[in-house]
Amino acid sequence: MPSYIELPAYEIVKRIKDQELMAEDYIASLYERIKKVEKDIHAYITLTEDLALKKAREIDKKVKQREKTGRLCGVGIAIKDNICTRGIRTTCASHMLEDFVPPYDATVISRIKDEDGVIMGKANMDEFAMGSSTEFSYFGPTHNPWDLGRVPGGSSGGSAAAVASGMATLALGSDTGGSIRCPASFCSVVGLKPTYGLVSRFGLIAYANSLEQIGPITKDVRDCALLLSCIASHDPLDNTSVDRPQEDYTKYLIDDVDGMKLGVVKEFFGEGTQDSVEKGVLEAITKLEELGSDHQEISLKSLQYALPSYYIIAMSEASSNLARYDGLRYGYRIPNKSYDWSTVYSKNRRFGFGFEVKRRIILGTFALSTGYYDEYYLKAQKIRTLIKRDFDMAFKKFDVLIGPTMPILPFKIGEKVQDPLKMYMCDVDSVPANLAGIPSISIPCGFSKGLPIGFQIMAPPFREDLLLRVAFSFQKNFPVSAKLRSYE
Repeated sequence: MPSYIELPAYEIVKRIKDQELMAEDYIASLYERIKKVEKDIHAYITLTEDLALKKAREIDKKVKQREKTGRLCGVGIAIKDNICTRGIRTTCASHMLEDFVPPYDATVISRIKDEDGVIMGKANMDEFAMGSSTEFSYFGPTHNPWDLGRVPGGSSGGSAAAVASGMATLALGSDTGGSIRCPASFCSVVGLKPTYGLVSRFGLIAYANSLEQIGPITKDVRDCALLLSCIASHDPLDNTSVDRPQEDYTKYLIDDVDGMKLGVVKEFFGEGTQDSVEKGVLEAITKLEELGSDHQEISLKSLQYALPSYYIIAMSEASSNLARYDGLRYGYRIPNKSYDWSTVYSKNRRFGFGFEVKRRIILGTFALSTGYYDEYYLKAQKIRTLIKRDFDMAFKKFDVLIGPTMPILPFKIGEKVQDPLKMYMCDVDSVPANLAGIPSISIPCGFSKGLPIGFQIMAPPFREDLLLRVAFSFQKNFPVSAKLRSYE
């Protein structure tokens, strides 16, 4: 296995620009790696080898002719399969969109192409991003690179597994309630959910519009800052995009947390948190204190209501968003044409959607129905406001807040599929950041019994600089070893 497969993106870019490494050779080696391990992991739904090698040859030509090249020059990137890619199948891991080929690129894809990034393929995910394990995919589950019998997290499990196993150097995911940070924690990689509105959502196939954000999944914090710098800027095509000047987030990679105040959120260590996870995260906090920061426990009482309010809001928005998929305008349609309209409509949705998606549509429709709207949806939105207010108050006292990314270690495939409440409980530490719209990053902090542990750092809105500074300082001084498996 070529050693540069394990290199971070910024090293790959430097070597390609210095003509020490051919982009075509590097991309070809990634596909060799894919051919070796994809059968075990199943990180991808669609591969784009011919297009990627063609793009790599174009980049090599630009470098040789000393033309200007982008910040992602030649780097191989996996794209979550709910982000539209022109001319490349985008399925949302659903039978409903199995054959959908978008006629346009999402804004983040256009920016990656402008920076000379190379798309390796479309990564597996939970269907329509509804899940925490990447088991709810029409195309089959993704396996955790550290233990093939366990889940990689979700819903961006394919993206994280591709990076962790050396099948991509960078990846894009989307985070509605932890869908970037959960697989980042379970796969021992870095995952960042940006502030709501920082990264364009144009071209992201919607699950819950008011919660979701596209963000990077990378090998280390430096790569995370690099990819965020490329995709974060105002987009007039997205009316939730905030008009802020584009920043170079790599300038915030400062090894200095001296004097910073860290709030350790008590509720993130509540019932259901495994002892090994609590121990790993508390050790990470102690290490940050060794670097000069100061930590103190804080209680955010409203977080006890975060999980139920999140699922009411998310399922309600999903019910509305997925109403368009009826098989009549577009989407899967049953082959038998002899049924009447209402029968065709119901059967299209019955067979086009998986059981988890149908469960969430039904629950969301119920929460929005007459007589229950005030009792459920409106109340959940009021709780969301309280949670946002509690975070605002906490950030007046602390620079960042810290806790586990996930309350448990990666669980076995099939362990929680039949009990949706146990699956939903896995999101208890990750959903508050989405409800509040604040940025949050998950970084590796160790292993327990060979399984990864991640901890998350949260900051005030648009203070990604603080997240990156703390995360970079920790990773630089206390790197977590993550050697690629050979699978031979």
